[in-house]
Amino acid sequence: MDWYVYERGSSPIRRVNRKRRFWSRRFWLIVLAALVILGLLWGAFALWNINRAATTDPMNQADAGIILGMSMWGDEPSPGLQERLDYGLKLYQAGKFSHIIVTGGLDQADLKYTEAQGMRNYLVKQGVPDSAIYMENKATSTYENLSFSKEIMNREGLSTAIIITHTYHGRRAQEIADELDYNKPQLGLTDSQVLSMLRHKTREVLAYTKWKLQQLFL
Repeated sequence: MDWYVYERGSSPIRRVNRKRRFWSRRFWLIVLAALVILGLLWGAFALWNINRAATTDPMNQADAGIILGMSMWGDEPSPGLQERLDYGLKLYQAGKFSHIIVTGGLDQADLKYTEAQGMRNYLVKQGVPDSAIYMENKATSTYENLSFSKEIMNREGLSTAIIITHTYHGRRAQEIADELDYNKPQLGLTDSQVLSMLRHKTREVLAYTKWKLQQLFL
């Protein structure tokens, strides 16, 4: 026989409903706590994986260097993008590749140049022959950067590439290149002296999570 203890004026049915609501709330709190814990564990793993990226060593000569785009500041590459360009220029001058692919679409609708056009202009000013530069002007994501750049490589008969970006961005770039069947892609990574790593690594954890979800449907 079931016994109920309740306030004057209440009923056993009301008491049962209260108990059900209590356990229902408790269940959802447990679910929420589990999701938070899983999220923190995934974030820690993603950050660990991102931090493992490194420049390919030894770096072999390749047909092309692909410099991944970043935001423009007006008509000029942003300081962060200049870091990628300067590192790519250093590798080009060292003879690591004979062609450069610059990739990136229009950062903002009111800008004069796409990321790729701004990057090309910068490299030409630094003495790189215009004939050595291929532009990819449509990409709006890292996946598109590398997908559209591979199309240029196939069209121009370029078979190998060094992918040039910042260190925090290297792991995702490497995985995307592998997914796109690049031929032994190499990484040329530079650390940043001008970007906030707290901000950019936090964003990269989110971007890396999005990429892993996208990868499930490729």
